[in-house]
Amino acid sequence: MNLRRFGIILAIVAILLLIPAIAMLVSDGANWSLADFVIAAILLTGLLTGLDTLNRKVKRKSLRIGLILLLLFLFVLLWAEMAVGLFGSPISGS
Repeated sequence: MNLRRFGIILAIVAILLLIPAIAMLVSDGANWSLADFVIAAILLTGLLTGLDTLNRKVKRKSLRIGLILLLLFLFVLLWAEMAVGLFGSPISGS
């Protein structure tokens, strides 16, 4: 992955993290700590880097779509577990 591609990914992550940051300013509904922003940045960067890598390296379209869907599913599952503790694991937020 070249530096330009990674810079674009980081810019997208920064823009996405502006959503909860602005929500914290205008509402009491969002209450993120610095650790929450760091974890979200790591997860989003990993997801977008993985999606970019899969898109560039996997040539078969059906395999690429399947792997992208798997990666998205795992991301959503991990995000939900960390947010509300679906399974009650030690990484859950509850």
